[in-house]
Amino acid sequence: MPGADEAFRAAAFDLDGTLIDTAPDLCAAANAMLLELGGKKLAEHRIRALVGDGVAKFVERALKEGLGMSAPDAALRSAAESLFARLYGAHLFERSRLYPGVPETLHQFASAGIALCCVTNKESRFALPLLEAAQLDTLLAFTLCADRSTDRKPSPNMLLAACTRLAVRPAELLYVGDSAVDVVAAHSAGCRVVAVDYGYGDKRSVEQARPHGLIGDLRELLLMCMQPLPARRSSGAVLLTERDYDS
Repeated sequence: MPGADEAFRAAAFDLDGTLIDTAPDLCAAANAMLLELGGKKLAEHRIRALVGDGVAKFVERALKEGLGMSAPDAALRSAAESLFARLYGAHLFERSRLYPGVPETLHQFASAGIALCCVTNKESRFALPLLEAAQLDTLLAFTLCADRSTDRKPSPNMLLAACTRLAVRPAELLYVGDSAVDVVAAHSAGCRVVAVDYGYGDKRSVEQARPHGLIGDLRELLLMCMQPLPARRSSGAVLLTERDYDS
């Protein structure tokens, strides 16, 4: 574990399944796409299991399940991606909701001088307007999105880029996500990582990836790291100890 007794000076957050429960709007768009293509609707719990790795993978998984195909051809995948993008882009934050404790946690981190950003595999054409609609954009210094496939987590590229932009060392950045992919990306970058257990990631895979902490509510970060936050503030830095990670 990198720098267990060092202060972290910045925090980065995954988006889908960590800050926002986006599955309801993803489900509506995916089902509208499938019905237009002659497929069947999928239950929301199935849609949640398909989320991850970007739009192309999500649409491909939805086509396989909703149309009963083992390998959709390239033309169908392309048409489906365009259709899904149009449907989802028009309804990004209608049914989706912030997870409990998200606004207050981000506000308290920001008030302690901790720089905040979002690092997501979601493309910027969806992520940026979604964060704006959810009124989280003003709490974040910036958002890095996987518009290039080579940057997509588990690659550490975006986390390392976030460190550069925030002028912190990787060991000074805490990443919070919901999947094993998030944990692996953070470990590869040399960042500390806490996983939430309420998102879309497979719980066993998340645990096997060995995050430094596992929480059921984002507000637990405040208890884990701040106790209370103002008392542990030191020039925009928060100290995480070995005991914090094990709590």
